[in-house]
Amino acid sequence: MEKVNYTIGEIAEILQVAPSLIRFWEKEFEQLKPRKTSGGTRKYSRGDLILLKTIYQLVKIEGYTLPGAKEKLKLNPAKQELKTELTEKLNSIKTFLIKLKENLSSQTIEDDLII
Repeated sequence: MEKVNYTIGEIAEILQVAPSLIRFWEKEFEQLKPRKTSGGTRKYSRGDLILLKTIYQLVKIEGYTLPGAKEKLKLNPAKQELKTELTEKLNSIKTFLIKLKENLSSQTIEDDLII
């Protein structure tokens, strides 16, 4: 079961960025509006996390400028978020396959040693 709310520290850890970058993106991207507790702590929803991953994908991986990323998100936000989710799933599958290959290779070496 996935979490419903995330702290800024958890989001920063997931994206491997500084919390200050997340706060900066909050100011730059009007779509990003985390809920704040009575104590002022930011609480990010699953939707906020997907949006942040999309912003990260556009800016850090695809090399868009902030104005370019904003424009891309305004044109078709659902498509961009879907692309981000699919990229994430493909990377997860790739990691799984690499580990599986390593396990199979080490198993073959062990089998050769037994014979």
